Amino acid sequence: MVKRTSHQSADCLIARPLDAIGDWWSLLIVRDAFDGMRRFGEFQKSLGVAKNILSARLRNLIAHGILETVPAEDGSAHHEYVLTEKGRGLFYVLVALRQWGETYFSGPGEPYTFMVDTRTGRPIRRLEVHAEDGRLLAPGETRLADFRQQPE
Repeated sequence: MVKRTSHQSADCLIARPLDAIGDWWSLLIVRDAFDGMRRFGEFQKSLGVAKNILSARLRNLIAHGILETVPAEDGSAHHEYVLTEKGRGLFYVLVALRQWGETYFSGPGEPYTFMVDTRTGRPIRRLEVHAEDGRLLAPGETRLADFRQQPE
């Protein structure tokens, strides 16, 4: 088994979060948590992942503050996994990944589900990146800047 390299102390703020969510099982667990799943068995059934893998990924997501355990809602001795504020912050990451998948990984005429506004039932708009003044930005219109040089 190959040992994974940790990016915990990396300067890159894309690399660092990958320690928490950088494998496919972790993002799929988070996806399922957004869909209302809370119990180990629900995650295991949905994902078809081996119990030892699921246990390891859940522990990692808890250790990184993405999930937390709470007593079961039904009062049983079980516990449930719920998203923390940090975990709910992954909503936009999942929406972006899903929209990218809709664009590049769905075949012509292939049926798939799509996200809708719960209030209106209408499809959500595509995520966009806007400048401070509201302009829509393309990838070539952004760059990284040192945080010490950030305008006030």
